[in-house]
Amino acid sequence: MEWLSFGVEVYVVLFFVAMLAGFIDSIAGGGGLITLPVLLALGLPPAQSLATNKLQSVGGAFSASLYFIRQKAVNLKDQRWTILCTFIGATIGAILIQRLQADLLRAVLPILVIAIGLYFLFSPKVGEQERQKRLSVWPFALVAGLGVGFYDGFFGPGAGSFYALAYVTLCGFNLTKSTAHAKVLNFTSNFASLLFFIIGGKVIWSIGLAMLGGQVIGARIGAKMVLTRGQKLIRPMLITVSFVMSCKLIYDNHGAQIHQWLSGFF
Repeated sequence: MEWLSFGVEVYVVLFFVAMLAGFIDSIAGGGGLITLPVLLALGLPPAQSLATNKLQSVGGAFSASLYFIRQKAVNLKDQRWTILCTFIGATIGAILIQRLQADLLRAVLPILVIAIGLYFLFSPKVGEQERQKRLSVWPFALVAGLGVGFYDGFFGPGAGSFYALAYVTLCGFNLTKSTAHAKVLNFTSNFASLLFFIIGGKVIWSIGLAMLGGQVIGARIGAKMVLTRGQKLIRPMLITVSFVMSCKLIYDNHGAQIHQWLSGFF
């Protein structure tokens, strides 16, 4: 197959691309904005690109999650029901995406991601300190776990930001704690989705494993910075990634119309 004939230098580049993506993703999400276009640019078909991207992103999510758990930033026992609902939601989403079109989500998603960026931009005090919970364990597990998990399995971009926002607004966590917990749910939903890509034989293992190594290193560095620098780092990166992600998604959806409009304007 053509994508298996790459030279060593390509795998080295992919390793470092994944390292950068893992660093960004562990802090603010959106690492797929970097890795997925690179995989498509290599000539991999969309299905193989998505599957291979899930494999390498699982490595980064696991690395960051393990660091947060070892540093006691996340208590797995307290999150067990949310994790379970996330896995179930992502599984359902991964099954449905193979049968349904995601066109509506592609159209609506840029608006949702922009809204997240604006929320944190114009609410500078949000996430500075812990606040009172708005939802108890099971309602939160259904909303953030089942709901966002389903979205991550079905489509995916921006899921980490949605998890973090849910923890800030519904659980009252500060931004550092929300980011740590969001990464655990992100790993759960990525892992559930990956299982179905593996069953379908879509993963390009040589590329995915090379990038997974970079993801593990980048995510660990990013996770450490989350706990050491906290909101001062997370908030501006979250806002920046949200707006970059929105622009990318808008361009993906309406690139032809944008080019046509610009050519007519100039």
